[in-house]
Amino acid sequence: MATQASRRRRVIPLLIGALVVLAIVAPLSVRALTASDPVVSGVDEGATVTTDAVRLLSVSAPEGQDLADVQVFLDGAPAQTRRDGDRLLLADPALPDGAHSVSARVPARMMPDREATRSFTVDGTAPVLEVDPVAVSDPRKPFTLKGKATGATAVTADDKTVPIGDDGAFAVQFDKAPAKVLLSARDGAGNSAKQDFTVPVRHPGMKAVHMTAMAWTSDALREPVLQLAREGRINTIQLDIKDESGEVGYQSQVPLAREIGATRSHYDAKAVVDQLHQAGVRVVGRLVAFRDPILARASWTSGKTDRVVQTHDGRPWSGGYGDYAFTNFANPEVVGYNLDLATEAATIGFDDVLYDYIRRPEGALGQMKLPGLQGTPEQAIADFLAKSRDAVRDRGAFLGASVFGIAASRPGPVAQDIPLMSKHVDYIAPMVYPSHWGPGEYGVAQPESQPYDITARSVAEFVAKAKAKDSGTQVIPWLQAFSLRKSYGPAEVQAQIKAAQDSGASSFLLWNASCRYDTAGLQPAT
Repeated sequence: MATQASRRRRVIPLLIGALVVLAIVAPLSVRALTASDPVVSGVDEGATVTTDAVRLLSVSAPEGQDLADVQVFLDGAPAQTRRDGDRLLLADPALPDGAHSVSARVPARMMPDREATRSFTVDGTAPVLEVDPVAVSDPRKPFTLKGKATGATAVTADDKTVPIGDDGAFAVQFDKAPAKVLLSARDGAGNSAKQDFTVPVRHPGMKAVHMTAMAWTSDALREPVLQLAREGRINTIQLDIKDESGEVGYQSQVPLAREIGATRSHYDAKAVVDQLHQAGVRVVGRLVAFRDPILARASWTSGKTDRVVQTHDGRPWSGGYGDYAFTNFANPEVVGYNLDLATEAATIGFDDVLYDYIRRPEGALGQMKLPGLQGTPEQAIADFLAKSRDAVRDRGAFLGASVFGIAASRPGPVAQDIPLMSKHVDYIAPMVYPSHWGPGEYGVAQPESQPYDITARSVAEFVAKAKAKDSGTQVIPWLQAFSLRKSYGPAEVQAQIKAAQDSGASSFLLWNASCRYDTAGLQPAT
């Protein structure tokens, strides 16, 4: 009996101990089963993300756990982190391309560690956009833009989705060539590449003569020019849109032109353009920009004096051109007026808009007042051309700028910086008339008596300056078809044409203020 009692006395403490252990362990086991793991968020499991997206990846502590107890591992090694409120972020989220994992671990003393892992792939390489830079020779014809977006899964052109091949090749069709196309390529990770692509154009060239609006009304002047075109001696006619007097030769619908009384009825612009196109003749509209007495006078008398170039003491600048001669190219209303006329002409169907007097007046800049001018006159002129090119090109026309012969070597006096301007036009038209050069220019003793020499050397410099910015801009010179101190006939005109060709300018515009070209010696088409 004693033995049995002894055994019971030994068993009872053991049972009590076991119960105590169970009482302690059971709650721990329940808590272990119900406790949450740390949280890794911001990047989906198995996702392919950009480098920037890794910045969203964060680690949070389990409920009721101190964030300081959480250990973070990047690709299996302890990671440097920084605290952001109640979460941890990678101190350096700029991970290299490839597979990665981030783990969050909370050590436990008597139970397994609580852990969460997120695996993902970083792709920080943007697609590569390449565009076929084929130049357009007729902006009004249908145009297909071709290119390749290597690594892209989606491409848009001007926010419209473009189908792409497995190799990233794409083709976008337009009814006519736009001035610019905004291309965007995106890959599966979200990397993107954008390109504001300027559609390159190549002017088809011209053999042209100048005609005023009034000259076009005269059978005696118009018919000989049309005969030159029929014989293939010329292929282009330059017809004035707005001339040096400020007159617009047709009934323009531009509101300001009508308001200031600038419109005339010398010709029906649409009818003339259609007639010449049917005859296979291109039409260049010459638009005298900032020499505009009609706009200047109307502006000054109505109190809108900021539209006018002024003397330093606040009078209209004359500079030998007469009262109210020059409008202010730094004034938004003046800029808008010329832009409206240019876009109207392009919409009517003029093949080119060729600006003239796209400059400041001659004279000391310090003696002039140009209200609103920011920066240099040269930059303001170039900015105007940039606005014009996009507007004109969108309507299917080319843009040219007539410039002084001295502008290649002396841009300051007229604010015509040729490399700067060349970035924003399809061609530069320098007025390199031999009679306008002084003795010794370009090493030519008597320029008016040496038309080949002076033309060759001056045109060559313009060709070099126009290419200085790798713009692809052509040089189409104005050549002299009139007599001043020396009689000019076929030999002198042909000498200039050959000199221009020899210097890299195969096209030309002939100027004769009287619009007579019977002594030009132009050869018929062969």
